[in-house]
Amino acid sequence: MAKESNFKNMTLTLFVVSLMASTSLGFVYSFTKGPIENAQNAKINSALSKVLPEFDNQPAAEKFTREVDGGILTFYPATKGGERIGVAVQTFTKNGFSGQIDLMVGFLANGSINAIEVVAHKETPGLGDKMETAKSNFSVQFQGKNPESFKLSVKKDGGDVDAITASTISSRAYCDAVIRAYNALKKEGENNEPAN
Repeated sequence: MAKESNFKNMTLTLFVVSLMASTSLGFVYSFTKGPIENAQNAKINSALSKVLPEFDNQPAAEKFTREVDGGILTFYPATKGGERIGVAVQTFTKNGFSGQIDLMVGFLANGSINAIEVVAHKETPGLGDKMETAKSNFSVQFQGKNPESFKLSVKKDGGDVDAITASTISSRAYCDAVIRAYNALKKEGENNEPAN
């Protein structure tokens, strides 16, 4: 004899299926959480070694964060022989062609840019993704430049930056992220200056 379908049976079945699905998702999350975090940490450490001069401390262990423009910037101080040689700032912009772009900007102690690495983006392959150092020399033009004198905007907007061909929006966004990092670093330095 077939069981009659009623609201109580349908609700119970839906509850059991939902419970099984959520339990399965929980197990998958617990198994993948560690490897995902490890991969992200490896990417951050790789970016730090590329944007900072040679250091002998562990910048990731000394990192600190600041809330800026509705997002979080992470600062990684680098020292050698106990002397501050630079700071890497993990910065962001929400103005990319395809959304948020995350960069790691390495600054030397004098405030000039040592190097920049892309940490994450969703820009168009073959166009906006040319901001990555492996795909073009776009980031080279920032090296050794001090944002106090180097205008961090594309030439089309009166700045000093040569935009990526056919990717002005991505180039503007890249500059926006670098400016955000520099301004936050400058503010951090002002907040830590000794009082006269």
